[in-house]
Amino acid sequence: MQAHDCVRQAERFNADCQCTSLNREQLRRELERDAPGFYSEVMEGRPHLFADSMVFVSDFHIRRMTDLITAVERVVAMPEYRAHVLAAAPPIARHATAANGVFLGYDFHLGASGPQLIEINTNAGGGLLNAVLARAQQACCERSEGLLPGLLAGDTPEHLFLQMFLEEWRAERDDRPLTTIAIVDDSPHTQYLYPEFVLFRRLFERHGLRAIICDPRELALRHGRLLYGELAIDLVYNRLTDFSLDEPSHAVLRDAWLAGDIVLTPHPHAHALYADKRNLVALSDDALLSSWHVDTETRASLAATIPHTEAVQSERAEDFWARRRQLFFKPALGFGSRAAYRGDKLTRRVFDEILAGDYVAQALVPPSLRQLAVGGAPVELKLDLRNYVYRGKVQLVSARLWQGQTTNFRTPGGGFAPVLAVPCPELQ
Repeated sequence: MQAHDCVRQAERFNADCQCTSLNREQLRRELERDAPGFYSEVMEGRPHLFADSMVFVSDFHIRRMTDLITAVERVVAMPEYRAHVLAAAPPIARHATAANGVFLGYDFHLGASGPQLIEINTNAGGGLLNAVLARAQQACCERSEGLLPGLLAGDTPEHLFLQMFLEEWRAERDDRPLTTIAIVDDSPHTQYLYPEFVLFRRLFERHGLRAIICDPRELALRHGRLLYGELAIDLVYNRLTDFSLDEPSHAVLRDAWLAGDIVLTPHPHAHALYADKRNLVALSDDALLSSWHVDTETRASLAATIPHTEAVQSERAEDFWARRRQLFFKPALGFGSRAAYRGDKLTRRVFDEILAGDYVAQALVPPSLRQLAVGGAPVELKLDLRNYVYRGKVQLVSARLWQGQTTNFRTPGGGFAPVLAVPCPELQ
């Protein structure tokens, strides 16, 4: 079988294998392992968090995504790149620490030419939810038999995630014992992915760590210690989307990090290096990369896998408006799909707001499709792929299924979905 054959086979599986693979009873058991009623709590208000079936992706495309991640890491390590992106970043982002930042998320669409990087996130959610989801799958058709997700090179995602946090701690504190972790977000109990915070707290506690979930306004800084009540916090798992910690309610967390009183992960420096959307402008500018002496192989991987991205400039307004149907507009410091627009859906009013803001325009790459039977009727869902990455290594690949203009968790039959690799024998 040639690489293009296993790509076509994955496409056929996504079109023809329409049965339900999610075993809801097993999912209930996994979620309620040590907290009866947690399944109901998770699904209340989140009926479309988990998709009914899996997504098929060829080994060839999985390797292409890994190659791109390796290429990005090579460039991010270069002093020329760092000087370029940090010059445009908020001042706090120039505060570098030894911690790398947990849960980088590389998000891809599968375009006609293969995987295309849509964005990189520094607080990618869903990793632990997807680990639970993978264990609740069943072979529902002959084509999925033997492809069910298993261990990652003999390891489990939960163990990889735990070791990642321990490595972040050791990078800054060497052999000092880690005892307390705070999982921090604004009004965490109201967040859509709050159940994942609970799963992380359980994971940490099972391994002897004291873990709490809190709002940053519940924290205080006294005598060089970050405190939750009287509990001193060693490490903060940062789920905030205020990437520069600018908001007044985050001042205590910002001051504790800048003073070196805590290990913060992920942090503003990581966001500036990876997740600022303006970085995609540099990573898709071959002339700029060449001027930094980026090697030919790395530049070729970036050019093949990152859609051309441009900074939106008001003086080029008519040019962008004329090409808008081939573009996707995103705020440079945004996250997810907030304030992001397909060009063919734009009104002049929204376009004027984009011109007044700080936006990038990326060549439009429509997502590929997954055919499913939902409620007894065939449904066509869009899909994207997320690689959870730490220090350049892929820990887990998952998918999201949805209908509509942008990714969401409102589609019946949609939500997080496990990725099953279709093997390409010639790559083995």
